[in-house]
Amino acid sequence: MAFGYCERRARRYGAAMRYDIHQMQTFLAVMELGTVTSAAARLNLSKSVVSKRIADFETAIGAALFRRHAGRIAPTEAALRLAERLGPALADLIAATESAAWSMDGAAPLRGSLSIAAPMSFGTMYLSAILARFASAHPELELQVDYDDRTRDLAREGVDLAVRVGAGRDGALIGRKLCEDRLIACASPDYLSLHKAPDSPADLSDHLVIGYSHIPDAQMWQFRQGGRLVSASVRRRITINNGEAMRDMAVAGLGLAILPGFIVSEVLKSGRLIQVLPDAETRALPIMAVWPPVSPMPAKLRALVDHLAVELADGRPWQQPR
Repeated sequence: MAFGYCERRARRYGAAMRYDIHQMQTFLAVMELGTVTSAAARLNLSKSVVSKRIADFETAIGAALFRRHAGRIAPTEAALRLAERLGPALADLIAATESAAWSMDGAAPLRGSLSIAAPMSFGTMYLSAILARFASAHPELELQVDYDDRTRDLAREGVDLAVRVGAGRDGALIGRKLCEDRLIACASPDYLSLHKAPDSPADLSDHLVIGYSHIPDAQMWQFRQGGRLVSASVRRRITINNGEAMRDMAVAGLGLAILPGFIVSEVLKSGRLIQVLPDAETRALPIMAVWPPVSPMPAKLRALVDHLAVELADGRPWQQPR
């Protein structure tokens, strides 16, 4: 009798607790981002779909998750407790199921989606072709790619992996070095016909430079002297937030620029820019793949990191003849 009673109660309980993984993911997105609008943008859904998923989830679990007032929402105590436990549990569940679907020999196809962020210039010049080959090899995998020079909060913005150029290590992220590039100081032939090329970093104070808005000049214009990096004194004429635009300003003869090799390699080969201070050692730029910690590591993420490492390790594309 007791068993029958428990079985009937369990059936009634199970019928009431009908929720799915999409509702959970939507709930966590609203919790992380704070608004239905932001969650809808991340999930590529309409706001009405997000609101319905939240309402259905609340009905399924029998608890109010958000207080709604004057167009704003605030999480309840129940929502805070649920998110604290559900977030890690759901991440483990997704990673485990994806890993199970990926056999040791890689025979099973990769499925799901990956969100990828990278700097604009590196992305458009080189990463797009690399990702295209990865997408072709895994036709059932969806890629969401965002090129932006700002440093992204990967966990908060739901980004699975970012490629970063020269960025310091973030202790909250896992990272793998893909390759290394180096900054190159350069100017156009027209500029150098009107201004004497600098013989040493100290001579840079006599020149105008094109600055990068995301990094201070003291960090960009560094040269190794006596075993340590020393910042040269420079004067900005123009400040831009994109490396390719900086390169174009330098080609136009508007000042000196210091840029990664992958941005200026072609114009140096063509002679539209000329390297200055070639004997002065500039700062090395590690090119990293970074991602939020997740265990076990999803097969799709592992496959992407391995693909990037293979594509960039043995001879960077910008160093190879086209």
